[in-house]
Amino acid sequence: MGKSILKGILYLLLLLLVLIAASIALTWAPDKPVSELKQRWAPPPSQFIAVKGLQVHIRDEGLRDDAVPILLIHGTSASLHTWEGWVAALKDKHRVITMDLPGFGLTGPNAQDDYSNAVYVRFMLDLMDKLGVQKCILGGNSLGGEIAWQVAAAAPQRVEKLILVDAGGYAFKPKSLPIGFIIARTPGLNKLMESTLPRSMIEKSVRNVYGDPAKVTPQLVDLYEAMTLREGNRHALGRRFGQLDGGASAEKIKALKQPTLIIWGAHDGLIPIEYGQQFHQDIAGSQFVRFDQLGHVPHEEDPVATVAVVKTFLN
Repeated sequence: MGKSILKGILYLLLLLLVLIAASIALTWAPDKPVSELKQRWAPPPSQFIAVKGLQVHIRDEGLRDDAVPILLIHGTSASLHTWEGWVAALKDKHRVITMDLPGFGLTGPNAQDDYSNAVYVRFMLDLMDKLGVQKCILGGNSLGGEIAWQVAAAAPQRVEKLILVDAGGYAFKPKSLPIGFIIARTPGLNKLMESTLPRSMIEKSVRNVYGDPAKVTPQLVDLYEAMTLREGNRHALGRRFGQLDGGASAEKIKALKQPTLIIWGAHDGLIPIEYGQQFHQDIAGSQFVRFDQLGHVPHEEDPVATVAVVKTFLN
């Protein structure tokens, strides 16, 4: 009986190994060079500019004589494409600049393998210098929102107004995490993720941050999948999660003086709405607008409704 049980256990272990190997084979997805992704995901007005050794993917659209352009910063695992709806609505009266942060989108990883907030703040100031932007209206979502207010705190003379969309900054407690983020934060699994990428994981992760998951289309999943496969981005994501601020700079939020619009999706499970209310409480004179049907990326999920609030704020 003992030998039979042992044989059974060995058989099950062998079967498990075979299933794991088959799963890895089916989801094997090596990095793609940026040259392979440019044609579909970087058509005009996309361009690549050199900023401190990086070839940064940007779009610089709208009124060229706008003295105070709008700069919009995407969140973790997103790209400049997330702002397309807002850009279309704003560029007739403003200069609007969007970019892929280092470690994300088509810009890809930096040579230092450093994705700390301090490095991102320095990057934004270097990008503004490169573009000749002395002062801007700075907006951002999630990680991008955290970078935006930290730039405003570090160089207040260069930020005229702030737009924070489901922004990071406090030591928040998520109600739910996208599965892709869970894997990227888990030692061992994040190394495996650098070579494999189930499409279902991408879809579930995007659906997780939408208030209405039915709005997640195959074309949107294509975008997020392509940006994840960009050479070096999966490794950079793991590094980013190891370099989180964890709310260590939150005390600076109360010192912000810029007119600030805070937009939040009430169905945000990643950074729940109480943290938006905390921003509103801590930033004197700020405006707070909640969207009851939207999630963590309200600007992407419903650009028409959310940009209408932005237009009122800018005017």
